[in-house]
Amino acid sequence: MKAVGYIRVSTEGQAKDGVSLDNQEAKIKAYADLKDLDLVEIIEDAGISAKNLNRPGVQKVLTMARRKEVEAVVVYKLDRIFRSTVDALETTKKFDKWGVAFHSIHETLDTQSAMGRFFFTLTAALGEMERKIIGERTKAALKHLRINGKKTGGDVPLGYCLDTDGQTLIQVPKEQEVIRLIKKLRRKGCSLRSICRELETRGHLTKTGKAKWQAQSIAQILKRPAR
Repeated sequence: MKAVGYIRVSTEGQAKDGVSLDNQEAKIKAYADLKDLDLVEIIEDAGISAKNLNRPGVQKVLTMARRKEVEAVVVYKLDRIFRSTVDALETTKKFDKWGVAFHSIHETLDTQSAMGRFFFTLTAALGEMERKIIGERTKAALKHLRINGKKTGGDVPLGYCLDTDGQTLIQVPKEQEVIRLIKKLRRKGCSLRSICRELETRGHLTKTGKAKWQAQSIAQILKRPAR
């Protein structure tokens, strides 16, 4: 049975949890030998997140499956190729239609059998739920930090500087005046561009010391929750 392997890592997770490209490739080759699969190719998406299926490697796998060039698709772990239950179910339905089996090594999944498909559906749903729970917890933790005046990543915003602990944000009076001016001008109905021009006319500098203000920066300042 001809098979194609698929491997992926995101930029920030190159070797996290032991799923580096080399690690995935080795496991897929070993699995193919064990299952007596003729592995014709291993396709990779390096440094690409799995928000959807619009990835060059995935599209190539789908094309090979649709053209019946392979009879099986093998991945090391389900989340290497799918991030949502909908994508997982819709894609494997296509595989079924094309007569292509789907194998996920980590979860011991093989969609060739009814039991295998049941566990595949269950695992995909649980995986998506786990990612959403982690996202909710992360969002709550960041909100808690912001409420308590802690830095949550990125650059220090206009109006603040870091305390000696490197985490706590403390107000910079001169920059706070600029923020109040921006909000005052906005309440008067000024556009973002006109606010930029007004700040430049008055000689106010950006957080990075530039004389030129950008409308996008003004918009971010206006959206920022009050501390």
